[in-house]
Amino acid sequence: QVQLVESGGGLVQPGGSLRLSCTASGFRFSWRKMSWYRQAPGKERELVASIFTDGSTTNYADSVKGRFTISRNNAEKTVFLQMDSLKPEDTAMYYCNVPSLGSWGQGTQVTVSS
Repeated sequence: QVQLVESGGGLVQPGGSLRLSCTASGFRFSWRKMSWYRQAPGKERELVASIFTDGSTTNYADSVKGRFTISRNNAEKTVFLQMDSLKPEDTAMYYCNVPSLGSWGQGTQVTVSS
């Protein structure tokens, strides 16, 4: 079955960086678009970034453009989210997603606070 395991979250000060990872199994990873979503307390889940199969095309939410970078390693079946210049409003649970399969990971918590 499809499994998505996120890691890399934590507590970081404003202006700091984190790198999230999502390792996939149970499907042909290199054939699937991958996405990162986030959900803050009391808010709806929102799309943060997406990356197409070969990594050549990426999309970002306006709120993270220029600060976050999504990438993937198809050989390792892993998608990454490099988050720089973090702000308190980036605090949320971050989820890995396979849009075409409707599959979600368990999430990893990111907290940006001084």
